[in-house]
Amino acid sequence: MSGGEVLLQQLIIGLSNGMIIALIALGYTMVYGIIELINFAHGDLFMLGCFCALTLVGALGLEHTGSVIVLLAVVPVFCGGMNWLVDRLAYRHLRGQKLAPLVSAIGVSFVFLNFGLFWGGLPMNVFGGGKAAAAPKDFPSLVSNANLLSESNVLFTAKDLMVVAITIPLMIALTLFVKRTRAGKAMRAVAQDRVAAQLMGIPVDRVIGQTFLIGGGLAGVASVIFSLYNNTIYFQMGYRAGMDAFTAAVLGGIGSLPGAVLGGLFIGFVRAISDQYIATRWTNVIVFAILILVLVFRPSGILGARHREKV
Repeated sequence: MSGGEVLLQQLIIGLSNGMIIALIALGYTMVYGIIELINFAHGDLFMLGCFCALTLVGALGLEHTGSVIVLLAVVPVFCGGMNWLVDRLAYRHLRGQKLAPLVSAIGVSFVFLNFGLFWGGLPMNVFGGGKAAAAPKDFPSLVSNANLLSESNVLFTAKDLMVVAITIPLMIALTLFVKRTRAGKAMRAVAQDRVAAQLMGIPVDRVIGQTFLIGGGLAGVASVIFSLYNNTIYFQMGYRAGMDAFTAAVLGGIGSLPGAVLGGLFIGFVRAISDQYIATRWTNVIVFAILILVLVFRPSGILGARHREKV
């Protein structure tokens, strides 16, 4: 491959992985924009979505590309329900406090992590018979890995096309939902001033619950796409995915939906370029060094709005 083809290949890889990161980051930024909570359990929720997808593949015997529709119909509902349930049982009772919600989010993260370890030990063939719960699991290739550009050295597969075909319409739909629908306007009102929104008759707790539901659903979609694209999952993957998504949300401007997408794509491209031209071991250093520089010179992030602190 020529130098230009290598660069183009890495840009394709960066685009696909960046879109997956952006979907997870949207869940982070939606919750923070509403209640200013950094939901550190979000990455591990994404991990549970991957395990749910693999369980469905094994239980239902899914073997064809059309099975992707089943996964996209079930896994987001599972992740959205889990996220809503955590808010209902834990976060809702701690609103208005400063450190307690953050500590509880870290606690939920550990609960999800151990749940994933237990889940990986199920006696199913797709989980290796449950003999090595902590070992990585192979996810079946339900989407073809054949090159759609048959006469080119650049690899663009049906997996890359799947990522673009699912994530872009989903992001557009989310944007229209937030800006055009009544529920979206209620979310924006709660994000601006929770007390004022409540005085205007907006059911604040229900709106926050809807936000957790949507954020979890996005993580569920991301988990399906990630599993189909990378074909390997493991119970500790939520930490890496969560850190990338959180970094993307902060980099783009936490609380900003376009910022989360921009941050996710940026990290996807930086990781791909660094892995190819520098070294994999330096990739995390480069990503977080860029994050530090952005926060030093623009603390609100690339697209985040500047707010004056009340004293």
